[in-house]
Amino acid sequence: MNYKEICDLINTVSESKLTSFEIEIDGIHLKMGKEEKVLVEENNSKLISHNISANNKKENSFKKEVALEREVQVETEKELKQQDDKNIDIVKSPIVGTFYAAPSPDKDDFVNIGSVVKKGETLCIIEAMKLMNDIEAEVDGEIVDILVKNEDMVEYGQPLFKIRKR
Repeated sequence: MNYKEICDLINTVSESKLTSFEIEIDGIHLKMGKEEKVLVEENNSKLISHNISANNKKENSFKKEVALEREVQVETEKELKQQDDKNIDIVKSPIVGTFYAAPSPDKDDFVNIGSVVKKGETLCIIEAMKLMNDIEAEVDGEIVDILVKNEDMVEYGQPLFKIRKR
């Protein structure tokens, strides 16, 4: 086997889907194996490169580890969301009407995301049949989300704000 034949064999194996190859011709013993790089996303932001060898045991073990890591990550996210949900108060519309974020068009909004509110503080106004109804915070906390836009029509029971209780 000459140099050109060896190079051709290496190229052929490299381009194929084979992950390992072994041959012995005229006393020359060749053994080739491929590793592929796999990018695994962790915590939805960081990419980590792992080498996977052609050995099926290692590959299966790696796949199990990745599956286990993802399962643990999903469980952790669920637990955090449940804990967060317990601390979140959702303010819902008590009536059907038009949502106003400010007392008048030329004034600042009652609250913004990040605003700290006290129980009884006005969050918005809902106009129903030409009557202006103040909607007040039912708990002390911080506004984490405003779920409607100024002048949107809102329905009875529609979520308006999320407040993280303090």
